[in-house]
Amino acid sequence: MPLGLRKKKSKSKESSNLVENEFAGHVSGSSVKSAVNGVGLPPPPASLRPKLVFHTQLAHGSPTGRVEGFANVKELYTKIADAFNLSAPEILFCTLNTHKIDMEKLLGGQIGLEDFIFAHTKGIKKEVEVFKAEDALGLTITDNGAGYAFIKRIKEGSVVDGVKVICVGDHIECINGRNIVGSRHYEVARMLKELPRDHTFTLKLVEPMKAFEMLEPRSKGAKPGGENKIGTGRGTLRLRSKGPATVEEMPTEFEEKAVKKVDDLLESYMGIRDTELAATMVEVGKDKKNPDEFAMALDEALGDFAFPDEFVFDVWGAIGDAKQGRF
Repeated sequence: MPLGLRKKKSKSKESSNLVENEFAGHVSGSSVKSAVNGVGLPPPPASLRPKLVFHTQLAHGSPTGRVEGFANVKELYTKIADAFNLSAPEILFCTLNTHKIDMEKLLGGQIGLEDFIFAHTKGIKKEVEVFKAEDALGLTITDNGAGYAFIKRIKEGSVVDGVKVICVGDHIECINGRNIVGSRHYEVARMLKELPRDHTFTLKLVEPMKAFEMLEPRSKGAKPGGENKIGTGRGTLRLRSKGPATVEEMPTEFEEKAVKKVDDLLESYMGIRDTELAATMVEVGKDKKNPDEFAMALDEALGDFAFPDEFVFDVWGAIGDAKQGRF
């Protein structure tokens, strides 16, 4: 959902959150789980949150800032915005350990305790007309967890691949004049899929701001089979859309394989990629005894998505395969 503009901070406040000429990530605090672990509960008071400090920069170039005391992605964006005297809606998405628009390093539901956060902010706006010559446009959509859907991958040889002004990392702001800020990735993917074939439609896009040295040929985005290991520390900070953040051990081999397979299924069935959603589905399903029990648990935890039965069955199968080491 759209975020309100925040008041500008004074320069004394800004300077207190910036570290001049420092380019190495740092974490302080111990790996202690939050005292409140319930789903759907409000964020815990600051005194109960993990005492972790992450270093951050703006991807197009800036001094280094420190952020701490956040429980979810929206709060993280607000902390980064405060550090650099920005409004939180200026941040499109974040990558970990690289300033490049690298979809394999996209910040999702987990941050390694030694990861360095790069924030990509709004750059040039553009409007483009696309003729939908095929049913599938060749786009994979994700979102930043704070109301902005953007392009995560462009399939080679697809309809959109032929429109060179459209790039990986572009935020989709409007479809045919309809403002979609605040829509989830699966809603945007469905809107694009439902556009009539053999008709022209209009997209309003916002590309991430780029430094001069970052200008390069457009990327097709992360490959479906590519590695997506980001955390370099011994633990990760797990961010949830509902409930507080918790410090957890690094994912097990089973969890990594299962999350990757479920994320692939999300793209195949729904045209989205979302590692946080995939991790939640694996977490829900890993101790369920049969597909019906899994389906009921999914409806309770993620009822807004209305997953098709065939998809749920395939996810159940993927979790089972990961348990048996069949990947």
